[in-house]
Amino acid sequence: MLAQRTLKSLTKAVGVGLHSGQRVELTLRPAAPDTGIVFRRVDLPEPVEIPVNAEAVTDTRLASTISSGGAKVHTIEHLMSACCGLGLDNLYVDITAEEVPILDGSSASFVYLLQSAGIVAQNAPKRFIRVKKPVEVREGEGRQLKWARLEPYHGFKLSFEIEFNHPAVTATGQRVEFDLGSGQYAREIARARTFGFTRDVEMMRSHGLALGGGLDNAIVMDDYKVLNSDGLRYQDEFVKHKILDAIGDLYVVGHPLLAAYSAFRSGHAMNNQLLRALQAQPEAWDLVSFSSEREAPQGFAQLVPAW
Repeated sequence: MLAQRTLKSLTKAVGVGLHSGQRVELTLRPAAPDTGIVFRRVDLPEPVEIPVNAEAVTDTRLASTISSGGAKVHTIEHLMSACCGLGLDNLYVDITAEEVPILDGSSASFVYLLQSAGIVAQNAPKRFIRVKKPVEVREGEGRQLKWARLEPYHGFKLSFEIEFNHPAVTATGQRVEFDLGSGQYAREIARARTFGFTRDVEMMRSHGLALGGGLDNAIVMDDYKVLNSDGLRYQDEFVKHKILDAIGDLYVVGHPLLAAYSAFRSGHAMNNQLLRALQAQPEAWDLVSFSSEREAPQGFAQLVPAW
């Protein structure tokens, strides 16, 4: 049986929210089979649980936000990406503010936290959402065109293309393909940081956003170049971060996908629209598990090794 996974022990981190600038404590705890990933706002008078699913996503401006009642958690995508990359099914995320800490702007710190806590198999079958027919969402035309698509595939692979008219970005690769079954998530994707432009940062701060952002947790560019003294971590770090985001955005569906995802200029909003379009077509997907690890897609049965 290909089994569900959770943490062996709890682990903690402290940081600041990218947009709020607020100090936040994060505690990641093991959870029973079939719990899924559940965020808990433990700073409220009565702690509020927010189970992760596509319908829980209520805001996709600049990040993915989930909510339940009046309680919200912003910027969940990097942690969700790490959970998907490591094959974690069940987890409680206790949080003391309304935004997940940005840490270094990638998912690498979350990968380290999760692996340091240990990952264990559980006595329950891992369930996948298997895409059976293509589903696509599109928006705009010509230079405004953007789209995202899911197609049948025995595994989970992603293809993403960006289009930024900026010297620092056009000098790098703007298209990447990545197969999660390669086991290279931590090495090839996790270290890619979020990025932004100084002109946008100034505008966002005037609106009370990006208050926790800086050169230690983002790639920052002026009109011509990257301002970070240490440069890029990958030659194609910009588009790899979009892949990282997409992995996290798609994992909010509640189960790992068996699908090929491809996208052009997509973002948090379109990724969530794609999940909702998939769920609206019951004939386009089903839930599957594997009684034998041999039946599972290559690379999905192994626990991801520490790096």
